[in-house]
Amino acid sequence: MPSASRNMRLFLAFSMTIALCTSAQAAVVATKSYSYFDIRGKTADELDQQLSTRGPTANGSSARHPGATKIRFGGEATYVQHDGRCRVGSAKVTVHTQIILPRWRSRKGASKELSMIWDALSSDIKRHEERHAEIARNQARVMERQILALPAQRSCETMQELVSDVSARGIDEHDRLQARFDKVEAVNFQNRMLRLLNSRIGASGGKN
Repeated sequence: MPSASRNMRLFLAFSMTIALCTSAQAAVVATKSYSYFDIRGKTADELDQQLSTRGPTANGSSARHPGATKIRFGGEATYVQHDGRCRVGSAKVTVHTQIILPRWRSRKGASKELSMIWDALSSDIKRHEERHAEIARNQARVMERQILALPAQRSCETMQELVSDVSARGIDEHDRLQARFDKVEAVNFQNRMLRLLNSRIGASGGKN
């Protein structure tokens, strides 16, 4: 069963408010929610088939995945005019992540071996998607710091353009980090699953 997932495409837009005087402030607002899709089956092949046909799609592709993370960025900034210069007064980057996970509905009556495989796989899927959400939150903090560090400009319109540029570059970097994470995870999937299974077998005392 594959554990690769995809983070869904995101959007970031900054609104502009001009203030007369304020100190620079920042606030990342991160929220997270969960949703589930049901699968059924009494064999590993059946579960694999269910994940391949019932899992979420991402990034406009028709391909199905065993898990996914929808990510939505947003934000707003205020600009301060003083002595003919404009600077960022405050910036707030928001990021909402929705983690989509599988839920096995026909576990009752399944073999202990299949249950152990599922527990290892589902925990790995959840860990993987939680990491996608963490990458998004970290990148929101990076963008926030970069926006607040922008030097003052001659006009607030120019400053707003710089904020938009920083935001766009931050989104591109976020996508690159997410893609790199998926690539590394795919390469290490088999070894990771073997470790998880061995750990669970050890915890159960090797009993059948």
